[in-house]
Formats: sequence, structure tokens, C-alpha cells
Amino acid sequence: MSNICTFCPYFKKTIFRLMKKILLLGILLALPIGIIAQYSGQLAVNNSAGDGGVTEAILSYASGSISDRASKTGGLDLDAIQGSPYVNNSFQPTSLFYDNEKVEDIFYRYNAYNEEVEIKSSNLEDADIRGLDRDKKIKILIEDNPLSFKTFIDETGLTQNGYLIQIKEGKYKAYKRINVKYTEGQRALNSLTKATPPRFSHFYEYYLEVEGNNRIDEVVLRNRQFIKLLPQELQSKVKTKFKEEGFKIKSVEDYIKALNMVENMDS
Repeated sequence: MSNICTFCPYFKKTIFRLMKKILLLGILLALPIGIIAQYSGQLAVNNSAGDGGVTEAILSYASGSISDRASKTGGLDLDAIQGSPYVNNSFQPTSLFYDNEKVEDIFYRYNAYNEEVEIKSSNLEDADIRGLDRDKKIKILIEDNPLSFKTFIDETGLTQNGYLIQIKEGKYKAYKRINVKYTEGQRALNSLTKATPPRFSHFYEYYLEVEGNNRIDEVVLRNRQFIKLLPQELQSKVKTKFKEEGFKIKSVEDYIKALNMVENMDS
């Protein structure tokens, strides 16, 4: 009996690795046949799980050449523009996930103006830069918060596609969108006025996904607009509670606090 117990940790590890490979194989079967054939039998460069070509195939499927994409910054002289289209100008370490399964540790740089996540396997200056595929099952982590490609509805009612950062989990999920706008420069009209250079400006938008609604809506950080997005049976209760406590949504911190209050009322 003692000999069997000695091998228990070994059996647990073996079963865990087998289950992980089965999950990765299921993901692999969903990939294009050409991708599978291209990487069959190859070893993943930085994969410690021993999944071989499976991980490398998923990593390849999740990325592509950024030169193939229509770039909004293609005709702009970035050196002459104030600000940046990037959230971070330098590449940052992160983890790549496919269908909630970790694939690889990589480096990323997010061009919010182009809605483009640039990735590379190492942080060497001459490392090949690829663009993250806009697949909704793919996500990376930004300061421990998942960023993924979503379909959402903005304040005007327009349906859009882009990257959202999830900043709260639960029945009431909260997201943040980093929106970068480009403004043309203006020449000086006369000697009394100054020319203004072109610039990139960063703005933040916030979104709400209520479990079961199958949609993500932009939230204006005000009580009235927030309450309108809640389930109808909760709206009057939340309105009364906010009024009783003198609670007002004015910031993203207030927004998260409001969602926690709503979840407690809806539990």
C-alpha cells in the first residue's frame, strides 16, 4: 500500500499533462489544415509543457504579418506627431492564451490607433514582429487584465469591433477601451497666432457586459446612464439605493464600486 502512495504524485502529474495535451489537441483540430501540416513534428521554441508542434501551430495561427494589414498610420510621419499611437512604445512581457489555455510567454506592443497588437517571441531588437490575429478566443494579459478582440456597442448605438481590457469579472463584467485619436496640425494664420502640431490623444471608454444579455454596451460614467443598462427588474432598486447613500458615479473607481453594489443586490 505504501508503494502505491509513493507513486500518487507521479500519477497526478501524468494525468494533468495528459488532460492538457487533450485540450490543446482539441484546439489544434480547429485550426486550418495548412497550419497543422506546416508545424507537424516541429518543437516549440519556448514551450516547457512538451506539447511540441501543437503549441507552435497555435502561436503561428494567432499571429500574422503586420504588413498585410491596412494601417491607418501608414502615410503618417510619426516622428513629427506629438504623442504616440501606442499605449507603450516599447514591447512588454505578457502571456498569450487561446480559448483560456496558455500558449506561450511573448512580448507585445499595442497600437490602439490601428487596433493592432504587435507581438514577438523574444525582446531582441531584431526579433520578427507579427500582428496578433483578431480571433475572439485569443487574449493576452495587460497588467494581469485580459485584453481580447470584442464586438461592442458604443454610446451612439453603433456596433463596433476592437480590443477591450477586462477590468472586472463576475456576472457584471466591466471593460476599458483605450481609444487613440489623431488630430491634424494647423498652420499659423498670421504672426499673432501659433501653429499647432499634429497629435495623438489617448481617451478611455468603459463598457458593461451583463451575464445572459449577449452584448457589451458603452457606459457613460453617470448614475442615470449606468442604471439604464441594468436588468429592468433592478433599475428602481439601484436608483433608490444610490439616492439613499448619496452615491454618484464620477470615475472608473465609482463604476466598479457600483457594479459590486449591484451584484450584491442581485445575489
